Amino acid sequence: MQNYAWLLLALPLAGFALNGAIGRRLSKNAIAWIGCGSVGLSLVVSVIAYLQLLSWRPEQMVDLGSSTLGKGDFTYYNWVTSLVGAGTLKIDFGMLIDPLTAVMLLVITGVGFLIHVYSIGYMRDDPDYSRFFAYMNLFIFSMVMLVVANNFLFLLVGWGLVGLSSYLLIGFWYMRKTAVLAARKALIMNIIGDVGIMLAIFLMVRQWGFVDYAHVFAKAATYKSGDPIITAICLLLLLGAVAKSAQLPLHTWLPDAMEGPTPVSALIHAATMVTAGVYLIARCHVLYDLSPVSAGIVAGIGASTALLAATIAVVQNDIKRVLAYSTMSQIGYMFLAVGVGAYASGMFHLVTHAFFKALLFMGAGSVIHAMGGEQDIRKMGALGKRLPQTYVLFTLGVLAIAGVPPLSGFWSKDEILAHAWAWGDWHIALWAMGVGTAGLTVFYMFRLGYLTFLGSSRVERDVAAHIHEAPLSMTAPMSVLGILAVLGGFIQVPGFTQLNDWLTPVFGTFSNAGRNFIANPRSADVPFEWGAFAILMVLIVVAFSAARTLYQAGPRPKLSVVPAPVYTFLVEKWYFDRLYELLFERPVYWLSRFTWARLDRGFIDGLVNGVARGIATTSNDLRPAESGFVRTYAMALVAGVVLILVLAIGQR
Repeated sequence: MQNYAWLLLALPLAGFALNGAIGRRLSKNAIAWIGCGSVGLSLVVSVIAYLQLLSWRPEQMVDLGSSTLGKGDFTYYNWVTSLVGAGTLKIDFGMLIDPLTAVMLLVITGVGFLIHVYSIGYMRDDPDYSRFFAYMNLFIFSMVMLVVANNFLFLLVGWGLVGLSSYLLIGFWYMRKTAVLAARKALIMNIIGDVGIMLAIFLMVRQWGFVDYAHVFAKAATYKSGDPIITAICLLLLLGAVAKSAQLPLHTWLPDAMEGPTPVSALIHAATMVTAGVYLIARCHVLYDLSPVSAGIVAGIGASTALLAATIAVVQNDIKRVLAYSTMSQIGYMFLAVGVGAYASGMFHLVTHAFFKALLFMGAGSVIHAMGGEQDIRKMGALGKRLPQTYVLFTLGVLAIAGVPPLSGFWSKDEILAHAWAWGDWHIALWAMGVGTAGLTVFYMFRLGYLTFLGSSRVERDVAAHIHEAPLSMTAPMSVLGILAVLGGFIQVPGFTQLNDWLTPVFGTFSNAGRNFIANPRSADVPFEWGAFAILMVLIVVAFSAARTLYQAGPRPKLSVVPAPVYTFLVEKWYFDRLYELLFERPVYWLSRFTWARLDRGFIDGLVNGVARGIATTSNDLRPAESGFVRTYAMALVAGVVLILVLAIGQR
């Protein structure tokens, strides 16, 4: 594996370099082949790595009790070796290919490849075709680096590059002020998270002298549960996860990021980038198992974000913003899962979400493409007849995210709620928030479907004349994702393949004595609860009926669903943007103005300008001496000589 794993990074990086350097001199077909081919080949390498892992025994994959993480942990380059305190700090460029990495790689390269193919048709008429594919390849390279790194430092490198790539892609249409502002907002929010991970790494080096996973996890395993150092590291890592995955309170950048092209929304904000925080917590499960406080905060943030985002999505009218808030909500489910120790369930929902959310964004892109750029669902309606293939596939995505059995979203979402229910105590509140979120999800997603594809047409006449189905390059990837959205849940259904079993070597505890894996008690399987299932199904039916009644015939007045004050509160997104403007933007702006007026202009500029004025005054005073008359210069010379002689005689 070590002989070919490096291709996972080299292939998309080569695609970025080629399209970035010479793309403008190539045909669009050549650009597409380079962009899609590099990711497609990375997918092939990911599949090969997965098949090789299948041939290994569990004890070969991971051993948390020693200094190695199994055969899949290897080093390519020894970068830094230095003394730190009483130990030696070693930072190597290495890769870790284990079952968790394999799952992420298949999602990143698999869904990423389909989105690249989709982009061939969607971005065909864009003048910056080569730049777009170069940025997309850079993003895939960055995301792959993030998940294959075997130490926290190179994870941070990938983490930062993902932030840079998202900045470039969100602001791809830099001619639009809104796109530039959205890209800047995303970058600032992500940098806040980056600082958290940096501080966590500093603590690791100070405490243990290591940054690689194997040594950090082995050292942490010797600490008692609830140790302050472990909790501090977990909370700092959580800061990075919250920022990258758009969870409370660093969530406000994600809806604005819809200013980027739709394939960007599908790639970054549906399948890959926003799930990086879930991956980070799952990768660091050894630490979070030792910090119940941190784990509880993760679960609380996840449930709160899921519910908050779902309430906002109910009143959104931009087709992509509805899906953006839906993404925040579904990532919240994943945080809830890993927070209660159901790591495999969180990863399961990560996979199924990648399928149906990428499908939904692609479907939205197909609608926007057909509507000539229009994104307001109040100006749509009855598009199902004009876009039959998009309608069917989009509906599959809606049913999957709504949790309608037996589609993929049902299996993964129900499993997360079952784990929250099984914990009892205060976790029942988290379960209730998750169930409420599920009902709201059904409501706003069927609202979206009805207003877009059913009812009476509200399309403007000049737009209606040009509506057409998307080309094959767009519908083919959507069809593949449609199949996965329907069948993807069976990777965890009893009697079929079990994702839980596949991830046991990562999330289980390895016994050196018995050479057996012992299931982690925080992530053990839970029994199926028919009562909780019945409550969820009833809520889904009620939400579906409400959406059908209100929106099947067309859009109702905005106040038909909620009272005016509540509607305003939700439209203003719980006033988070206003609050941040009041607490951070205005004070920083005021402080900047104050320091500019008093420190920059008053002191620094005053000091520099004062020196300049002094020199100018002195020059003006000395200017009369420069008369241009030779006799004046001669008299000054004689006077100077006399003065020197007088001084010399006086000293004697």
